[in-house]
Amino acid sequence: MQASITISQLEQFRKDFAANKAYGVAMRAVVSAGVNKVAINHESFRKDRHEYSIQLKDGEITNQKQSGRCWMFAALNTMRFQVMKNLNLETFELSQSYPLFYDKLEKSNYFLESILETLDEPTNGRLIAYLLSAPLNDGGQWDMFCSLVEKYGVVPKDAMPESISSSATREMTGWMTMKLREYACTLRKAYQNGASMEELRAQKDEMMSTIYRMLCICLGEPPLQFDFEVRDKDEQFIRSAGITPQEFYAKYVRLHLSDYVSVINAPTQDKPYGHSYTVKFLGNVKDGRPVRYLNVPIDVLKRAAIAQMQDGEPVWFGCDVGAFSIRDHGIMDLDVLKTDELFDTQWKMDKAERLDYGQSLMTHAMVLTGVNLDEDGKPQRWRVENSWGKDAGKDGYYVMSDRWFDEYTYQVVVNRKYLTEEELCQYESDPIALEPWDPMGSLA
Repeated sequence: MQASITISQLEQFRKDFAANKAYGVAMRAVVSAGVNKVAINHESFRKDRHEYSIQLKDGEITNQKQSGRCWMFAALNTMRFQVMKNLNLETFELSQSYPLFYDKLEKSNYFLESILETLDEPTNGRLIAYLLSAPLNDGGQWDMFCSLVEKYGVVPKDAMPESISSSATREMTGWMTMKLREYACTLRKAYQNGASMEELRAQKDEMMSTIYRMLCICLGEPPLQFDFEVRDKDEQFIRSAGITPQEFYAKYVRLHLSDYVSVINAPTQDKPYGHSYTVKFLGNVKDGRPVRYLNVPIDVLKRAAIAQMQDGEPVWFGCDVGAFSIRDHGIMDLDVLKTDELFDTQWKMDKAERLDYGQSLMTHAMVLTGVNLDEDGKPQRWRVENSWGKDAGKDGYYVMSDRWFDEYTYQVVVNRKYLTEEELCQYESDPIALEPWDPMGSLA
C-alpha cells in the first residue's frame, strides 16, 4: 500500500460520494448555511426547557465583551450574590476591571520569576517555549482569583468602571506580552554574561515599574479607598465612606475563601481518582494560594453542586463551552447538533481520550444557578449563568443537559462541607504536580 493518495483512490472517493444522494443534499445545505445551522436538532429545544426545580435569583447578566475574563466574571458573580443577599439588593455588580489590573500585574511578576527559576533551561526547550507562548493570558483558575481577592479585595463596579482596554484586552495584552518577552531575553542574556541573582532581581524591579505604568495607562489606577453608596429594595440608603477594597470584601461579601475547593473530573489513566493535583508554573500571585484540584468521579461534582444550590448558593464551574453548544438558543446538549448524521460518521472518543488527544479541555467558566431534579432527585438539566451579555442564550442564561455535564464539565468549586471526610483528606494530601502543558492546566 502506498503512503500517498493515489489517483485511483480519488476516483473511488468521488464515486462513493456521488452514489449517495443524501451527501449532495448535505453539501448544498452546508455550503449555503454552514455546518452547525444545518445540523441543529430542533427536538432539543423542546426537552431542554429553561425551567428548574431549584433556581437561584442572581443580578443582571454581565458581559465580558472581547476579553477572556470569564473566570473573573464567574467568580465575581458568585460573590455579588452574597452582597445582594447581605444588603437586600435587587441587583449589583462588582468591578471586573479592578482584578484584571492586579491579575496582569501579578502574572507579569510570576512570569519574570519563572524565567529566573529556569535560567539554565535551553531557550529552544519545551519548558521555555511554553512559558513564552502566552505569559499574560486573560484566563485563570479559581485559586488564582482567590489569591487576588485575599491580597487586593474587591470593589463595586462604579469604583473602577470598564475601559476600552478592559472590555477588549487584545491590544493591551499584545503590547505587554511584547515587553515581557523582551524582558525574558534581557534577563537570560544577563545571566549568561555572569549577572548575579541579586542583580537580575534589581533589573526585574525596574521592569515591573514599567509594567505597572503600562497598566495604569490602559486601565486607570485602581482605587486604594472609595465611598460605597447604594439603595436597597426597601429604598434604604447605605453608605460606607473611605472604605478600602479589603474592608469592602470583609464587610459585604464575607465569603471565607479557604472554605472553597476545586473538584475536577479528569478520567485519564495518568490521574487516578482520589488524589489531589497541582500544575507546575501555573499561578499569578507569587507565593499566593497554589492551584489545587481533587480528581473524582463525575457524580461527586454533581452531588456537591446540587447540595450547595439547595442551600441557596451558586456554583462556579469550568467546562468546554463550545462542544455541542448553540449560542443563540443557549443550549448545551449532546443531541443538539446532529453532525454524526450530517457527515455520516460517528464521534467515538470518550472523555478521557478527548483530553489525552487534545480534542477537549476546560475553555470557559460560568455559574450554576439552578438544576431540575426528577422525582428520584436525579439531575436532568442545569441552569447556567453566562457572562456574554443578554443576547447570548435566553436573556444570558444557558440550559445544560445532564449528559452534557458528564462529558464536558471538568471542574466545580464548592464549599468543603459538601465533601466527605475521605474526600477532604484526599484533597489535603500532598498534590501530584502535573506538567505545565497538561490539559488540567488550561485556563478558563
